[in-house]
Amino acid sequence: MVEAVPEKGKLLIAEPTLTGDVSFNRSVVLLAEHNEQGSVGFILNKPLEYNIGDLVSEIKAPFKVFNGGPVEQDNLYFIHKVPQLIEDSVEIADGIYWGGDFEKTIELINSGTITENDIRFFLGYSGWDSLQLDQELLSKSWVVVNNEYQSDLIQKPVNAFWKEKMVELGGDYLIWSNAPENPGLN
Repeated sequence: MVEAVPEKGKLLIAEPTLTGDVSFNRSVVLLAEHNEQGSVGFILNKPLEYNIGDLVSEIKAPFKVFNGGPVEQDNLYFIHKVPQLIEDSVEIADGIYWGGDFEKTIELINSGTITENDIRFFLGYSGWDSLQLDQELLSKSWVVVNNEYQSDLIQKPVNAFWKEKMVELGGDYLIWSNAPENPGLN
């Protein structure tokens, strides 16, 4: 299950030792792009206290918004699995798409054509400069795994996502699956 090479469409699982990083502690990140210029991803399991209607008044739906990462947190991004409805989408992999015509997306959400199971919104993104992610992998900050959920990743419940990945990785990771989020407070 563990992959040595990061590629767009794969998942980055934060190593249990990544406890001091508020953004990435216990994170599961979808890599939306990975090339020689750098990498871009979205944290999948850090919901914010906002819904999309709080941020975009034209949208009349209570879809949750997630913390996508520490970069450009004043910008809204989205991934989805309905490229046939949202023009100008960029395929990430495995039936998951990034962005597209936002005005059309608003219309489709308001008409009920797009549901929360089709789309996920993020404030900010996770970004790495050229070779930065590779260095973090060498320093054991992340584990790269395949996205076996494919497009169903969008509707994956997030409350125990990181813990589930620790259990799936097995071995020494099993111990961490039940450890408190902040071991110093134990």
